[in-house]
Amino acid sequence: MDFQPFHNWIPGSSRPLVVAGPCSAESEVQVMQTARALAQIPAVKVFRAGIWKPRTRPGQFEGVGTAGLVWLRQVKEETGLLTTVEVAKPSHVTEALNHGIDILWIGARTVVNPFSMQELAEALAGTDIPVMVKNPVNPDLKLWMGAIERLFKTGITRIAAVHRGFYQAEKTQYRNAPLWEIPIELMRQMPGLPVLCDPSHISGNRTLIPRISQQAMDLEMDGLMVETHPDPDKAWTDAVQQVTPETLGNILGNLILREKKGSHEFERNLEQLRHEIDLIDYEMIRLLAKRMNIAEEMGQYKYSHNITILQLERWKELFADRIKKGSKAGLDTRFLAALLRLVHEQSIQIQTNVMNRREEE
Repeated sequence: MDFQPFHNWIPGSSRPLVVAGPCSAESEVQVMQTARALAQIPAVKVFRAGIWKPRTRPGQFEGVGTAGLVWLRQVKEETGLLTTVEVAKPSHVTEALNHGIDILWIGARTVVNPFSMQELAEALAGTDIPVMVKNPVNPDLKLWMGAIERLFKTGITRIAAVHRGFYQAEKTQYRNAPLWEIPIELMRQMPGLPVLCDPSHISGNRTLIPRISQQAMDLEMDGLMVETHPDPDKAWTDAVQQVTPETLGNILGNLILREKKGSHEFERNLEQLRHEIDLIDYEMIRLLAKRMNIAEEMGQYKYSHNITILQLERWKELFADRIKKGSKAGLDTRFLAALLRLVHEQSIQIQTNVMNRREEE
């Protein structure tokens, strides 16, 4: 797929491209006050505001609806900022296009549903309007890619991905887990696709936005989508994760934009370190293959002696022991736990396959 870079569809844009504005459009005064302040920040090229805001449970503020589109048209006329809104169904697309909205974005709860994505893709066919696609709520790269592919197949080529983090069952400092490996893999599989980071939704807390924004830049993302409000503590939705335009300006001013490549000496030294990693990876692969061969032997031995595949007490002891040793070696315990579970699952699968084959003989 041949994606268009931001500078081809957003005039005057450079890295980082910044999309900013309130979580929800609340009033004409609030929208215009925010837009006028953001227009003074050179990196901000696009003004965002939620117009349709269906909540998890009914009875809460669910957006001002079509009235907000009129305010956004005024934003564009007065400030020159491009405008974007979230759309979740074909009627939203129609209304946004009728009011001259420049860019659409599709939210996490919509992207997770292929039926909704197909309806939106069909509604967008022939429009060639730029569309930003947030990652689905759950950490499923294929769903994210599928949403992008559905749009591309209808003729939309100005597409960007927005990394807004993923739902997590366990409580951490983040509202949504960053899981950086997923957008990194998206960039690998879809080269040339512009990618923004939404630090507001990842953090759920304005104090974390600078750190997440810097990390996004260090991972070669193209820009940021930041929720911005003139008086965040009084915002009608997601108050704790919004910042003032002044704070946004400070965050952007403190960003360090590192080079993608260095001097010849730097590249030479870096290549040596990469070579060492390659050798370690090859050794890891060899050892994993050897471990799985032993797992197959264990499956044969257990079958011959009529022993269950899963030895739960042994697995508990092994897991605790490896976590303890890994922690002493300086490894992150969450990473090590995930790795151990993957290896164990594969070992169980190999032994299951052995049992099945022997039963069929």
